[in-house]
This record gives sequence, structure tokens and C-alpha cells, in this order.
Amino acid sequence: MSDRIYLSPPHMSGEELAKIAEAFASNWIAPLGPMVDQFERQISELVGIEGTVALCSGTAAIHLALELAGVKEGDIVFCSSLTFVASVNPIRYLGAEPVFIDSEPATWNMSPRALERALYEASMLGQLPKAVIVVHLYGQCADMDAIMKICREYGICVIEDAAEAMGATYKGQMAGTIGDYGVYSFNGNKLITTSAGGALVSNHTDKLDYARYLAAQAKLPAYHYEHNQVGYNYRLSNILAAIGCSQLNVIDERIALRRAVFERYQQALGDRPGISFMPDPLWGSSTRWLTALTLDPHLIEATPLDVVQELEVMNIESRRVWKPMHAQPLYAGCRYYRHEENESVSDMLFERGICLPSGSSLAVDDQNRVIDGVQSALRPVYSLS
Repeated sequence: MSDRIYLSPPHMSGEELAKIAEAFASNWIAPLGPMVDQFERQISELVGIEGTVALCSGTAAIHLALELAGVKEGDIVFCSSLTFVASVNPIRYLGAEPVFIDSEPATWNMSPRALERALYEASMLGQLPKAVIVVHLYGQCADMDAIMKICREYGICVIEDAAEAMGATYKGQMAGTIGDYGVYSFNGNKLITTSAGGALVSNHTDKLDYARYLAAQAKLPAYHYEHNQVGYNYRLSNILAAIGCSQLNVIDERIALRRAVFERYQQALGDRPGISFMPDPLWGSSTRWLTALTLDPHLIEATPLDVVQELEVMNIESRRVWKPMHAQPLYAGCRYYRHEENESVSDMLFERGICLPSGSSLAVDDQNRVIDGVQSALRPVYSLS
């Protein structure tokens, strides 16, 4: 059996151990310290924003962003439906209710058309959401100008879930810096990693100070432990921040490598009838965190599951596109707004979509194994007559 090819494995820069040793030498092992401070500064400088709070996960960052937006029990929050469950669960942490917004074909991200219809109806009912969580899927930015315009008309806080899209750009701005709050993830499968970790970014630095307070168990300044509200244990370890400091130094290289992986897939598979890759709109640049494509069932007999299973036999990890949140048993009964009344883009993408191994350390020979596996899995094209 050939060595396993993973979907998106960690890719170390080679400098992490020296940074970790520096952190150990300082004896800052707790979830605070000079590496955390440095990591936060580096993130702010990289993405061009006033402030950053380093946290234990991207999920924690979404939770705190919702807290800063004033979300409370009984409130409503709109969220992209085509996403990982971590984008949505923090809404329920606070006792609020999610309303799901479909994707659009041009970006696979939140549909401004569906969002506008949802906000109009919510306004008519007197049930406007406290916040909108826009997910930048697979390293690709949503159409933020259109989304921000709609949300500003209604005075809605915008949270960018850029967990998969650090380093992506939209009209010259970095993903995560356009809305009121931005969220990044440094999980082991992300473009850069701290093993586990995340960050909350914003130009509202006073709000970020409050986020830091909440992330440290909401401990009041005193000569004893004093608390007057519920806080969270969300701080990032100084050791993990040391890894992040090294990883941030190679982010541009990692993006270039992921895009090169995508381009090889596109060259090998893009001309085959029935295969379409996730679009890359001209107004920005995707990191291609994962290379995602769809199979047209009118032209290709094989399903995404067929391809995933064929690749698994070859010891290759792949994955179907996210199952939309409105279709998850956990969120059964939640409202959902389609891109068009008779067109659910996120359902179509789930039915037809697949993500291929996309790691920045993926060797060309290994990628050729993946390509051979995909071509083997695709049954004969249906007759076009």
C-alpha cells in the first residue's frame, strides 16, 4: 500500500522548534506571554487591521464575536448554510437561533440575493438579526461589497468567518478585515497552523479588549479572584503562539504552493466534460485552501461518493463538499433562504461537489496519483446526443 495522501496536512516551516525553544527558555508556558503578543502583532500587520486577539480556536473567536455583537438568548443570527458546523454552533451557545442563507453560483459563498430577501422579510416581521456570519469557503471570499451594502442598510453587524481563508483578498483587502469582526483558524488542517488555535480581529480595539477579558474567565482586576459575569477559558498557549509566529513568515509561500496544486488539477481535469472547479472571481484572489470541483450528473455517471470511495481504496483522503447546515439534523426546522425561490445552490454543491488533497507539501508524484484515481473513478461520459 502506498503512503497515505491526506486532504490538508500540516506543513512546517522548519523554524518552529527554535521558536518553541525560545518560549521554553523564557518559561512562559501558560496561555499568555511574549509569543502570544508577537503572534497578535504579526497577524495585525499581515492583514492590515488595528487589533488581534489570539485564541484557542476559530470557534472560540466566533463565539466572542457574537458576544461583542450583543447576541443574547432569543436573538436571531443569519449564517451561511454551506459551511462547517463550527460556524453555527456558537449561535446556539448563546441561546440564539440561526437562520441559514444559501450560496450563489459565482463564489459558492453567501448569496447577496438571498440575504437581501431574508433581511427584507425579517424587517417586515420586526425580527432583524443581531449579526450576519459570512463564511469565506475553501479560501474564497464572498462578494463582500454587496453583502456589506445590504447589512449596512439595516444596521446589522457583520462577522467574517475567514477560518479557511486567511490570506485571501477581496478588492485589495484581506479576508476577515472588511466586516465588523473577522475570524481565523489555525487548526492542523489550515493553510498555516498552531496545532489548535484561532484569532479574532477588528478595528474596534475597545471591543477586542472586552474579548480578551471574556477569554480569560472574565477576571476583574483585584488582589483576589473576582468575577461578576461568565467568562471563558479561550486564551492561546504561548507555546502554540510560538509555532504561529514561524508559520506566519511563510504564508505567502504556502498560498503560492496551494494555488500551484489547484492549477495542476485544473490542467489535468479541467477539460473533461462535466467537471467544473470552484470559481475564482476577478475581484480577488483565493488561497485555494482546498481544491473543490463539481461533477455534472448529466455528463458524468460517477457521484462524488464514488470518487471518494475509489480514492480511499488507493489510500487517498478526499471529502465531499460541506453538507449544508439547513440539511443537518441538528438544525432541522431552522429557516433557510435559497438563492432563488426554486434554486438551492448549496444543496446542488453538496450533491455534486468533492474536495481533493490540496496540502502545500503535496508532491507532484502524489498529486498525479490523485489525478489517476479521479480519472479511474469517473465512469464513461454519457452520450451527448
